[in-house]
Amino acid sequence: MSTRRGSPTIETLFVFGVVFVVQAATSLVGIMAFLFVLAPPVEVRPWTLVTSVYAHGGVGHLLANSLALLVFGLLVERRTTRLRFHAFFVTTGILAGVAQITLGSLAGPAQGVLGASGAIFALMGYVLAGNVVSATLLDRFRLSGRLQLLLFVVLAAVVTLATGAPGVALIAHFTGLVLGLVAGRAGLLDVRNGRHK
Repeated sequence: MSTRRGSPTIETLFVFGVVFVVQAATSLVGIMAFLFVLAPPVEVRPWTLVTSVYAHGGVGHLLANSLALLVFGLLVERRTTRLRFHAFFVTTGILAGVAQITLGSLAGPAQGVLGASGAIFALMGYVLAGNVVSATLLDRFRLSGRLQLLLFVVLAAVVTLATGAPGVALIAHFTGLVLGLVAGRAGLLDVRNGRHK
């Protein structure tokens, strides 16, 4: 388990802080967006797939994401390994960011994105769908895989709209939450009872 050698949640918070300091320094010389903002076409600055996940648009954005990460990250890390936690966090963050810039460009001019919200929504989804109560309810109703996915999509849409605000990457939030719900239902990160070793 991850708690033997340190907390991946705390490690991620540390990375947030280091990246925020580097962002501040690079903004002084005008290269912050070049290094951290995920924007189309991705192949021009592929490193931003990763750096954008750990970057933030300001102190308020950093604090909000840090608080949410503490709440959901500490719950998820108890069930998995450090490596799986970090891999899940960065992968869902990347997928959420790509969804945001790809689908968001269909509704208007292409815009860049940064922040860990998509990954944090994935952690929240994992907690919501990967607990005993949710598993018991879903098993009891014997919903097919398609109906469960539909339920997750509807839940993600409701939560996304309820937490939305101007300037928020709603598509990234939605994508992250759906990914987390599906992963939580599958127990993708769980290492308890010998699962997924």
